[in-house]
Formats: sequence, C-alpha cells, structure tokens
Amino acid sequence: MFSSRPFLFFSIIILLKCMLTWFVIFDDGPSWAILVTELPFAWLIFGLLEMFAGKRKLIYYVIADAALTGILFSVFMYHKYYGVIATWHALQQVNQVTAVSNSVFSLMDPYYTLIFLDIIVLAVILIRKRRELLKKPAARFNRRKAVFAGVAVLSFALCLFNIVPNRASMNEHTKAEEMGILNYEAFALVDRGQTELEDPAKVTQARIDELKGVDPKQASPFQGAAQGKNIIVLQLESFQNFLIGLELDGREVTPNLNKLARESLYFNNFYQMVGQGNTSDAEFVANTSFYIPRSGAATMSYAYKDVPSLPKLLKEQGYQSATFHTNVVDFWNRRELYKAVGFDRFYDQPFFGKENQVFFGADDETLYAKTAGKLKEMDGEGKPFYAQIISMTAHHPFTLPDGLSRFELPERYEKTFVGDYIASQSYADYAFGQLVEELKAAGLWEDSLLVVYGDHQGLPLFSLNRKDKELMKEMLGHEYGYPDMINVPLLLTLPGSRQGKELDTLGGQVDLLPTIAGLAGASLDGQLHFGQDLLSQSQNILPQRYYLPSGTLLSGSSLYIPGIGYDDGNRYPLKPGTPAAGSDEDAYNRALELLRLSDSYMEALPEHGGAQR
Repeated sequence: MFSSRPFLFFSIIILLKCMLTWFVIFDDGPSWAILVTELPFAWLIFGLLEMFAGKRKLIYYVIADAALTGILFSVFMYHKYYGVIATWHALQQVNQVTAVSNSVFSLMDPYYTLIFLDIIVLAVILIRKRRELLKKPAARFNRRKAVFAGVAVLSFALCLFNIVPNRASMNEHTKAEEMGILNYEAFALVDRGQTELEDPAKVTQARIDELKGVDPKQASPFQGAAQGKNIIVLQLESFQNFLIGLELDGREVTPNLNKLARESLYFNNFYQMVGQGNTSDAEFVANTSFYIPRSGAATMSYAYKDVPSLPKLLKEQGYQSATFHTNVVDFWNRRELYKAVGFDRFYDQPFFGKENQVFFGADDETLYAKTAGKLKEMDGEGKPFYAQIISMTAHHPFTLPDGLSRFELPERYEKTFVGDYIASQSYADYAFGQLVEELKAAGLWEDSLLVVYGDHQGLPLFSLNRKDKELMKEMLGHEYGYPDMINVPLLLTLPGSRQGKELDTLGGQVDLLPTIAGLAGASLDGQLHFGQDLLSQSQNILPQRYYLPSGTLLSGSSLYIPGIGYDDGNRYPLKPGTPAAGSDEDAYNRALELLRLSDSYMEALPEHGGAQR
C-alpha cells in the first residue's frame, strides 16, 4: 500500500497521529469529528502531491509526513509543559524553549516516540529501494489526477469551512478543537490578530481606575510605612500558594516561609500574570504594572521600550536599584529588560559563579549569600536601595542534585512529579531561611521592607498524571484545579513589625508596583499603572493571558474562562466550597478593554536607547 496507494496509506498514518495528539491535549480525546477537522488539511497536501510530484512522489509524501508529524509532536509536547496550543509565535523564542528542553522532555511518555516510527521505517525503505521506486515513470495528467484535483479543491473548502466560522472564538483551546489542530496552525500562520488599538493619549489613569473600580481617594492605613527604608523583593521560582502551611505526615514543607507568613501581611488570594516568558514576564509585570503582550514574552516585545517602572519611580525618591539572578543576563533578553525598566545594576552568572550549579546557575544558597554581601555594601553607600532577587533552584522538572534535598518524602510521594516538586520547594524554603539569617547578620532585616511572591505555577494541571492528581487531592482536600494552579503567595514584611495578618484581598502581580509604592510613600501621580494598592482597595479585576485562554479573568470570588464567547464560558470558585460569584459580562468586557489599553500604551512607547551595562 505504501508505494501503490500512498494517498490512502499516509491518510491512515496522519489520522492515527492526529488521534494521539487529541488524546494528549483534549480532555475528551479524539472523536469521529477529526475525519472532518484534521484529514482535509492532509488531503489538500496529498492531493497536490498526486497532481504535481512526479516520480519522486513517495519521497515527497515522506517529507510531508515528517513535517506534519513535527507540527503535531511540537503541539502536544508544548501543551504538556505550558498547557498552550503552540503556534509559530512560540517558535520565535525557540532558543529559550530549548534551554528548558529537559523540563519539556521530562513530561514525555515513552509511547509518544511512536509518532516517529513510520518515518524511520519509510526512510529506510526509500534508501534501500530508491532505484526501484525512482524508475517508476511519472504519471501524466489523466483522469486519476483530475480526481485528485477535485479532492484538493474539496479539501481546501472543508478547511475553510472549519476555520472561518471559528475565527472569532476567544478561547484558543476551543478554537483549535473546533478548527482542527492542523487548520488552527495554518490559521495562526496567516492571522495577524489585529486588535484596534486606542490612541495612547486617551489611555489615562482615570479611565483605567474607572474600568477596574478603583477609588483613588481611598487611602491605605499603611501609607508610607516603609518610607526611606530599603526594599527587598524576592521572586520565588515556581512557588505556589498551597505550599504555605502545608504539612505531610505532620511535617512542615516550608517552615521558614510559614513563620514569615505568621509575621507578615500574607495575601492568600494572589495570582500569577505571566506569559511565555514565565519568570522574566513576572519580573516585567511586577516592575511595571502593565500586562504581558498579546503574544510572545514581554522581554522580547517590550524590552526595547522606555517603560514607566518601579526602579525609575523609586529613583526619584533617592533610591539606588539592583537585580540579582544567577543565570546569564541575556537569557530571555534580560539585559534589555533591565535597561527598559531602569535598574542601575544587575548581577548575573559572572558575579555568582558556576559552583554549586543547578539547572541554569548557582543554587539558591549561593544566590542569597553573595546577594546579602552586596546588599550590605549598597547599604553603606548612604542611599536606600531597591533590590530584586530571583530564585531559581526549584525549577521544573524539580530534580535536585544528590545531597541538596532537605525533606524526607513519605514513601507514596517518592519518584513522583509532585514529590519532586515538594522536595525542591522545601529546599527553596531552607535556602530562604539562610537568606533571613544573612540579612539579620548584615543589619538589614529590621530596616527593610521585604516582599516575597511566587513567579508562576510549578505544577501545571495538564502535566499531572493520575497518581499526581491523587496526591494533590490528598494534600489540598479537593480536586486540583485552575485557581489552585495560578494561585501564588504574596508576603509583605514591614520594617520593624512582626504582627501578622492573613488577607483574602484579590490581587495579582500587576498590583505589586502600586502596593510597594504606597508603602514607600512614593506618589504615583503621572505614572500610568494597571494595578492597584492592595492595602487600600477591596475589589479587583485581573485579566489573564497565555496560560489560560484569552478573555479569562478573575474578579469577585471566581475565575472565569470563556468558550467561543462569553455565554458558553465556565466559572470556577477561587476558594473550594464557596460560590463562584462575580466575573459577569460587564467585568469580562472591562477586562478585555484593560488589556487593549495596556497594549495600546506599550506599543506606542519610544525605545529606551540605553547604553550597554
């Protein structure tokens, strides 16, 4: 069949591969609908091959098979790691994605490799029988070719039939399911996703506050509580909120952060707002109070802009600033990011060295020890400092080197993804305890505002197998869901204060800048921001992008995820056992408008033109 009826043979092959891809990505797996949604794209290509390929037709069939296989494999592996249907936009950062290839391929089940088996076998056959196969004369344009011309035209029409009615769907996951994955990839290639942008002069703080329901006259009881004090912001790698207070068989997983939560303003209803750039996106959002771009990482789309930011705002208050990260500064284009947001200095791998390396750089203990020494130097320079510290050891796939783990896992957690995550975060907590001691020894602890938050999810819902989900249910007391996945902690430790309070106020990383500015007594007059001071406002709207479909938002007590539009979306309660209130259609429209205004303002900003550091 391979050589005599390649159209039928390769149609069956591609159908099987599409079924595998649907099984990996979609909850309901494949259905007979893929005969209409997926096969027409392959038939269009195969029909053209039958018409024009000549005597090398079989070679071109194998090449087409390999190309389609590459697309499908990339899509389901990317989905296993990010939970996103990858398009060509993701390939723009392929050099960054390959840097986490260990993380991506740690999620691969062995049977996934079967998707390449036919290509290997067929390639061997073609090599061995190439002379025999190439001797076959090329068929002339006859009735058979006319039939395949009709097949190609009909297939093209079916592709359009799948694509056109579903173009307006807000939910990219739904869009790919309705169009078919191959059609969706083709649509993404030609679609420019143009959104009508607003005149940047009309993007005002008053308009933003109105859309968010912010009352600018409402003052924080903590206004200026850290004025003139050092500000230390610690961004914890992959640290989710459920870890705070978590015990396994009576043992605390994160005792040091639990203690800090009891002595701090602890926000338990705080959420990530990152995109493809993950950690670097969290840095961007926290330092600018703008949303991530429509596609790609903020460090690629916005890092060449002259962006209003927290370092620039604090500089006007007499602060110096620095950021600390053990990886090389050019990973995720951070060199340009730091220029864009105005950090005075950055410290990366050359400063921290390569000893005790885990994944991309030195471990957290090295990060904290050397950072504390540098902060002590800065404290002696006569000006308060703003320092952002980026932890990294607890990075996916959470496989700690021998001897680094500080937590003995219960037997049922051993050799599981969830168990590895718990062990890594327990080490991160241990290292954080070392940082606290370093800051105290340097005389910085009582004279600094400490802000600690998680950067993004560590346990993607779409990466967990049945055993992992059972373990999560055991820990949480309920099914692990989307709100749990994007819920990260925020802890604010005020200078000289150890009076703790747990707050249910809804917030996200976009709120960090105005909240820190309020504590520092820095005026935000004239500085556009899309966040709000969490210590002065009681309601919030948080649009989400990338990890959850476009149009997703958090407001009230719910997470809302749209379907094709608003009416067929789903609400999830932020707290188990509570009503999923809020996120009505008005909030949905306001969230979309906020994203549009952020895009409009950011894309109109001039380039920074900063010098290399």
